[in-house]
Amino acid sequence: MKQAAFEARHAGEWQALEQQLTRLEQGQRLGAEAGAFAAAYRRLCQQLALAEARGYGDSLVERLQRLCLRAHQQFYRPPSRFGPQLLGFLLGGLPRQVRAAWRSILLASLLFYGPLLGMALLVYLNPELVYSLLSSERVAELERMYDPDASRLGPFSTRGSGDDWLMFGFYILNNLGVAFQTFAGGLLLGLGALFFLLHNGLNIGAMSGHLIGIGYTDTFCSFVIGHGAFELTAITFAGAAGLQLGGALLLPGRHTRIGALRRRARECVGLLGAVIGLLLIAAFVEAYWSSTTRFSVEAKYAVGALLWLLVGLYFLRVGRHGTQP
Repeated sequence: MKQAAFEARHAGEWQALEQQLTRLEQGQRLGAEAGAFAAAYRRLCQQLALAEARGYGDSLVERLQRLCLRAHQQFYRPPSRFGPQLLGFLLGGLPRQVRAAWRSILLASLLFYGPLLGMALLVYLNPELVYSLLSSERVAELERMYDPDASRLGPFSTRGSGDDWLMFGFYILNNLGVAFQTFAGGLLLGLGALFFLLHNGLNIGAMSGHLIGIGYTDTFCSFVIGHGAFELTAITFAGAAGLQLGGALLLPGRHTRIGALRRRARECVGLLGAVIGLLLIAAFVEAYWSSTTRFSVEAKYAVGALLWLLVGLYFLRVGRHGTQP
């Protein structure tokens, strides 16, 4: 067969293969065409061998060689597994690991939410009690931040919406700092984690009781309800991880204390992953949603309730079809 007839017969096939390769090189998937691509690659290899054996022109042979090389690179390219692995962890491994630590999470929640609610009630009933935990300057600052007439809410109430990215960075650093203190405090035989859970619970409770007591209920509660679903959950998870470290040091069992600590630290990976993810989301919500006053209080309550529900459903229900706890 002459070269011209050979090219005419297979030109459409080569063009179709080039289009498939372009899509693959751009990161797209072939889907149902994957089988056809494999068959086209095998035919291309045969056609290249024929062109070389028959002594066709160098330009045709070089074109087929380049096409073969591109197809070979795509056909034998190792699949990227990071995306599927991450998705599988988020939809299975992470919530299962969190549920496996339910005892320490329950204990951390009692140590955090118990003082929070108790102190909020005490300060609400006895307003002067707030000064036993917070300075008068801090109380005045809180009243300014959550003044119903403020255009923005929270620590950056004097800034405009254009500075939301500054708020986002500030919240990330602040929240991660609190979580790290609570987690690392577990190395002090669990006493550090216990202290920071109680300390944060009492302080948040005192702030809540005072602001609600002076009539700032809607501005304060509509601010915290949205990001609180992520931030407060992250604090309890960090506390639970810290308590687990402390438990490993106090009750190492048959292991050495260092060995028990290493073993328990590996088991805390899921909790720490959840803490980091939750705090990143919390910082974003706090900067771009919680602080704004453009939406009604009712809308912010509704969104906040929905976020709490989604967080609860994720950690309680997602991944239950798997075989792991």
